[in-house]
Amino acid sequence: MFTTIRRIIRSGFVSFWRNGVVSVASVLVMTVTLFTLGATIFLGALLHSSLEYLKEKVDVNIYFTTAATEDQIMNLKSALDTLPEVAATTYTSREQALEDFKTRHQNDYTTIQALDELDDNPLGASISVRAKETSQYENIAQYLEDHGMSGGTEGGIVDSINFYQNKTAIEKLNGIIDGMDKISFVVTIFLVVISVLITFNTVRLAIYTAREEIAIMRLVGADNIFIRGPFIVEGILYGLFAAFATLVAMYPVTKWLGDETERFFGTMNIHIYYMNNFGQILLIIGGAGIVLGVVSSFLAVRRYLRV
Repeated sequence: MFTTIRRIIRSGFVSFWRNGVVSVASVLVMTVTLFTLGATIFLGALLHSSLEYLKEKVDVNIYFTTAATEDQIMNLKSALDTLPEVAATTYTSREQALEDFKTRHQNDYTTIQALDELDDNPLGASISVRAKETSQYENIAQYLEDHGMSGGTEGGIVDSINFYQNKTAIEKLNGIIDGMDKISFVVTIFLVVISVLITFNTVRLAIYTAREEIAIMRLVGADNIFIRGPFIVEGILYGLFAAFATLVAMYPVTKWLGDETERFFGTMNIHIYYMNNFGQILLIIGGAGIVLGVVSSFLAVRRYLRV
């Protein structure tokens, strides 16, 4: 068995180097295929990063009455932190709310003057709630209705919740997220299918050049493994060389586009993403190249050369 495998591997290497022009063409086509796969990975990462950025900007603000005590507010905050839908909560005291208001309106002299004439701070404390998923904000708002505004266990200390004002925007964001996930999946499948077909036809052409050699091998009684084996080894070599060329080409491309993507999307530099996730990208591109080469070679020999 070891001798058989060694001969198949050696024959595959010999055939790869002997058919130099065809091998180069196959590697180039597969490089384009793998580069397309890599571009899909980067686009998916950019999309995911952008959506996560939007999710972090969406929250529900709970505004408390001025009569609410800090203990009551902190009790409600602790209850919110225990909810499985809640990712984080941020408490803003009445004093901090007043300072933030003055900062935002520091150029509005009339407003600041009117505020200074008041005997007491008119602003209440607030809690900003960020959910793990945008679809969960309605559940959080319902919980707040039951435990705050509707005379629940917190004694009606909540003045208002801005979820209902932002509900339309949150629903639109949910629709965008769902739509982008579906589009990304469909585009990925489409590109993979096209890439497999292109690679398959290129490898089939490479195998077609050896049709007479295969016919002679069949006439002398060679087993299928001796016929398929060298072509599968060639397919693996196509994939490895194409993966190497793809990874090398990605470095200057991501370097060139890195700052632009960060400025445009405001969330991620694809060059930094490429360098930080090089190991994973190497496994994906390398594995995809080997699988494409092996599957294409196997199918081309079986279906088109009738081995």
